[in-house]
Amino acid sequence: MANDGSTTNGRPWADLPQELADHMRPHLDEVADDMIQEIQTRVREYDRPGDGSYSGTLRLAVERVLHFFVERVADPGHDPAPVTDFFRAIGRGEAGEGRSLDAMQTAMRVGGMVAWRRMTEGAEVLQVPPRLLGAVGEVLMEFQDELAHAAAEGYSQAKAAVAGEMQRRRKRLLDLLFADPPAAQEAIADLAAAAHWPVPRTIAAVALGRPHQDTRQPAFPPDVLADLTRRTPSLIIPDPDGPGRAKLVDRALSGTLAVVGPTVPLMEAARSIQWARKTLCLVQRGVIEAESGVIRSVEHMSTLILFQDEGLITSLADLRLAPLAHLRASQQDRLAETLLAWLQSGRNANEVAMRLHVHPQTVRYRLRQLEELFGDQLLDPDLRFDLEIVLRARALLADNAGERIIPPVREVVGDSGEVVTLRRG
Repeated sequence: MANDGSTTNGRPWADLPQELADHMRPHLDEVADDMIQEIQTRVREYDRPGDGSYSGTLRLAVERVLHFFVERVADPGHDPAPVTDFFRAIGRGEAGEGRSLDAMQTAMRVGGMVAWRRMTEGAEVLQVPPRLLGAVGEVLMEFQDELAHAAAEGYSQAKAAVAGEMQRRRKRLLDLLFADPPAAQEAIADLAAAAHWPVPRTIAAVALGRPHQDTRQPAFPPDVLADLTRRTPSLIIPDPDGPGRAKLVDRALSGTLAVVGPTVPLMEAARSIQWARKTLCLVQRGVIEAESGVIRSVEHMSTLILFQDEGLITSLADLRLAPLAHLRASQQDRLAETLLAWLQSGRNANEVAMRLHVHPQTVRYRLRQLEELFGDQLLDPDLRFDLEIVLRARALLADNAGERIIPPVREVVGDSGEVVTLRRG
């Protein structure tokens, strides 16, 4: 309601005769007593006989409302800020106590009903015209709406402030859990209590990538810690292996590129998020396929181990695949593919042919080439193990342009002491 004497329905306070205020003032205490009694009778939450402070607050609110209403009748330009601010404070207080506004709104309706009843009784004595009585009633209802709106506004502000503070605590808790080395267990327990987060026995961290076309923020269960403002948006899922938890997580993360790290004890959350982030990086590079929705690191542990130190794997490839370095890239690819299939199939040429969908004679030709290139290395189990490692890494990177593990052009010393230049054809 504006201060210029108008209401939302266009019925101005100025239309009310100002002398009505003079008729109302002598009866305010009686009306206040009636309103309080009726409110306490009909609204159980306000009937607290042993709580003097609460009864005092109720009387203060009723008296403020009545006195302001009368002053507004006497002066349509009377500033409503004091009474609306008071009701905003009431709304904030209800939110702070964890109550809804239902009881307060019921009390306001009961109070308005009592006020209207007393007004109609007085109108009969004063012989107030029906049209004027209707204007008084309309202004009274508008006034109630104004106070209810102020209380709801204060309530929403308090709820938002509490939610914001709780979210800040939860983000800070996420920081403590992801710290490496981990924060003190006591500090985590204290902050978890302040954030209303039950401390679980185990957790799994989640690293989020780009959302799909549906850009709405996922709706996570309330016990999930989430910080989507991080450079890599992250979550902590409590007790991820509990009944039904996997389906719940998959549903919440639907439409989002998400990697779930391994399940670990709470104090090892940093390890879980580190593996989740590494897995996400490999997914984004195309090394790990992302066609099956939510990705779980534990299903790709061998790949993660393989790419734990790519400088080391590149050095090993440089060493073990040196015999291929002088060949053209297409020849390298064919022979590397054949050698890996041979190592994986127990060195069975027919099975290699089936794997590669080529004729067995083609496989035998390529194997003879490999024997000429690698010689006795193919007879050494340790060297075969090294070859399988680097060839697996090479195969995983084969679909990513510019990420093929191929020995660089370099010079080596041959068996007889001569310098041999190895270069790509």
